[in-house]
Amino acid sequence: MKLALIGLAAVGAIVVASILMQPTKSDPAVAQLAAQVEPESAEKAEPATAEPVEDAQEERYMYFEMKTSMGDIYLQLDNELAPITVDNFLTYAESGFYDGTIYHRVMSNFMIQGGGFDKDMNQKKVEDGIFNEWKNGLKNVRGSISMARQGGRPDSATSQFFINVVDNRGLDMPQRDGAGYAVFGRVVKGMEVVDKIREVAVTSKGMHQNVPVDVVLIEKVSRMSDEQVEKAELLESTESDG
Repeated sequence: MKLALIGLAAVGAIVVASILMQPTKSDPAVAQLAAQVEPESAEKAEPATAEPVEDAQEERYMYFEMKTSMGDIYLQLDNELAPITVDNFLTYAESGFYDGTIYHRVMSNFMIQGGGFDKDMNQKKVEDGIFNEWKNGLKNVRGSISMARQGGRPDSATSQFFINVVDNRGLDMPQRDGAGYAVFGRVVKGMEVVDKIREVAVTSKGMHQNVPVDVVLIEKVSRMSDEQVEKAELLESTESDG
């Protein structure tokens, strides 16, 4: 099976082969898009418990620096509204899992997706799927970061994530499997890097579509200390965004 994702697009319709869901009908004022987040599922994809993560950090926000071959992206993750998802991302980041992975799917009017493949398009082995926190109140708007998952399996998200490059409100609505896509944070600095990535040339590689022609490497993902957050002026960026 493949990870599936239903989204909105500004113009036209993009059809990606294999698992194709019906477009969301929640907003007739905008064009609808049926698309998918395609990579093969990893060996493990069993849902985890819906109970809150007991050892989650007390602070509401965690900050991460994502160093890529096209520049640095800074993330603010919401540990209060998405504790399971944030803990999952933290675990992968601290283990070094994301280091050397790529943005393997880029759709310029939709999202950029990464965190599951190496530069040779080999999929990495992952842990069990997690509970889908899609009802946490966070929205799939431009700059938000969400979890990719298999269509038909709401609790199948593992390591792969995507950053919305436009507002994709249709992802907040229940899909055919009864669930939306879980947002767990947002880009607070480096959105210009995201926009550079969204405009790269893409091609098909084997069964995979919308793959960047030139590798967009995720060099390292690391949690930031309070001192690093202050030095990067991320709190000021957050306040200026309102």
